[in-house]
Amino acid sequence: MANKRALKLIQKIIFFFEMRSYGVCSSLARKMGIRSSKVRVAFIYASFVTLGSPLLIYLPMAWILEHKHFFKLQKKRKTSIWEI
Repeated sequence: MANKRALKLIQKIIFFFEMRSYGVCSSLARKMGIRSSKVRVAFIYASFVTLGSPLLIYLPMAWILEHKHFFKLQKKRKTSIWEI
């Protein structure tokens, strides 16, 4: 019975993080022009080697990506001289 509850809790946690993954790795990979799986693996390896310090980079990046409308990071359409 306890194993079922623990398994259900783990599944809820996994679902929460899957739904709340902000796309930091995919947006970073898109900007660098590489596959997002390589960026994810790099974050995982860096977390093991440096005992979790990439989280200090990942979490602010996720917050900025979530609130990018405040920072105006969206690409604006360039206006041509004929549209002025």
